[in-house]
Amino acid sequence: MIQLSHVKKSFGDIAAVNDVSLEVADGQVFGLVGTNGAGKSTLLRMISGILRQDSGRIEVLREPVYDRPEVKEQIFFIPDDPFFFRNGNALDMGVYYSSVYPAFDQIRFEDLLADFRLDPHRKIRNYSRGMKKQLAVLCGLCSNARYLLCDETFDGLDPVMRQAVKSLFANDMSERGLTPLVSSHNLRELEDICDHIGLLHSGGLLLSKDLAGLKEGLQKVQCVFADGTREDAGVFTSAGLAVLRHEKRGRLHTLTVRASREEVLSFFEKMDMVFFEILPLTLEEIFISETEVVGYDIKKLILL
Repeated sequence: MIQLSHVKKSFGDIAAVNDVSLEVADGQVFGLVGTNGAGKSTLLRMISGILRQDSGRIEVLREPVYDRPEVKEQIFFIPDDPFFFRNGNALDMGVYYSSVYPAFDQIRFEDLLADFRLDPHRKIRNYSRGMKKQLAVLCGLCSNARYLLCDETFDGLDPVMRQAVKSLFANDMSERGLTPLVSSHNLRELEDICDHIGLLHSGGLLLSKDLAGLKEGLQKVQCVFADGTREDAGVFTSAGLAVLRHEKRGRLHTLTVRASREEVLSFFEKMDMVFFEILPLTLEEIFISETEVVGYDIKKLILL
């Protein structure tokens, strides 16, 4: 488990991370989302032990990370711009990581290079951006580190490679208990892979929730009333439905309500309707609803 308690980090007058507390449970994919400058990269660098927090506590497997090589062996950090030796090739990186991570699997590494069609003898400086991202992921997986911290890792990968990487993540989670922590400013990128989501803004954590739990308690509804006089949100709130968002185009109402599916169905069964349906909520819509409740305009915070 990764545990952070009241973590702060500043660079001069800039508070990059401000009083963040969160937990990343083993065996789940944790998505860390927010705009550029929200503090995601700084937070990942502190978790991996590259940076030291100014205050607060960071523990991995219930041990502090900074200046603890035996703990760092369980963490592999993939930055947005991965480091490679200037004149090195993929095999050189395998040799290097074998010296840093005792459990590095060289045989699997060479097999995956062949599967991803990455020439092991070609200079990495001649790789494309996407190929460099693929190589960094393969190094991370073959390190056999327990925690894989990915900073914008899927940016630059084509759709086929994204699915291949996600498949590898799923395999390693099942086979050896890998726990990926994936940072991104793109909600669509994380929706089909993450179990838990944390939202950062201006160095602070707005919320950290299980994705399934978020979806379970929110419903998106479109409807048209047979009675044309029912044209405002009062009809919903008077029945006890907590309306988080309400848009109206002509007679078509589109709402996001905090209620179970059963509660919504029970409400509309009693109404005279021309049209009614419950629609699936996207991760974007969930965050828009959740953050507007606490006074934030999510459209200004996240690149949708």
